[in-house]
Amino acid sequence: MWNAVNQQISEALHQPFSFNHKEQLRGCDNEKRFYIANDDHRYIVKVDLLSALERFESESKVRDLLIRDSDFLVADTVTIGTTLEFCFMVLEVIPKQSEQENWQECGVLLAKMHNRFEQEMFGLEQDSYIHHLVQPNQWHKKWETFFAEERIGWQLQLLKEKGIEYVDIDDFVITIKSLLPHHSKPSLLHGNFWKGNIYFSDGKPCVDNPACYYGDREVDLAMSELFAPLPESFYDAYQNVFELPVGYEIRRPIYQLYPLLLHANLYAGDYLNQVQKRVNEILK
Repeated sequence: MWNAVNQQISEALHQPFSFNHKEQLRGCDNEKRFYIANDDHRYIVKVDLLSALERFESESKVRDLLIRDSDFLVADTVTIGTTLEFCFMVLEVIPKQSEQENWQECGVLLAKMHNRFEQEMFGLEQDSYIHHLVQPNQWHKKWETFFAEERIGWQLQLLKEKGIEYVDIDDFVITIKSLLPHHSKPSLLHGNFWKGNIYFSDGKPCVDNPACYYGDREVDLAMSELFAPLPESFYDAYQNVFELPVGYEIRRPIYQLYPLLLHANLYAGDYLNQVQKRVNEILK
């Protein structure tokens, strides 16, 4: 396989490439990650079974979208390739420098990205992924319909297929629709925006593991506050550029249900209890 990786990178660079250093990094699910380098170039290589090819191609497309429509630093896709058994994705390396964190600039960049409104519908032309779980992105004119059906209803159905059922899904989807604003405008979302996917290079904010689509900007903010809230300077800077509308605090628990459902589907454990608690709170 590594001969194929060298060959694909060589074709992308239009010059010979062969790594002389390889180090395995922490992976996720079946996906393995490696750091490879020679004297001139450094890359991250994601490796998975052939069935993951569509996921790699989707990630490459949403990376391109963030590069085009945001001012965040985003690692570019160098190449995607396959062997008889595996597929692989090669990403450029942006060096991380945690001692130069600039959370104020991060808040400014997210607010500017959210404020572009270049799309008239909610969704994306292809599905996106968080880890190995697909995010359906079928286009919808109404935000409340998109979020209730393509996010909450979809995740509840996945859990139901595992024998875990919290509520009547159809009834709960109707409830979610009734609780969401009908005036939202489609912003480009990172889609997996939490502290673990944000880092800095020379003080410049970088984002990783995107799961982009067009939706209500409050989704990114709500997720950022769920697991590891960002520094106050981030939220203050965001508000100064693009103030959140009245009622965000009421909608935040609804938007945070989605990442809780995702984690329940991915990892089970206490996330199942957190979902039940959040569902009960929303129904009240």
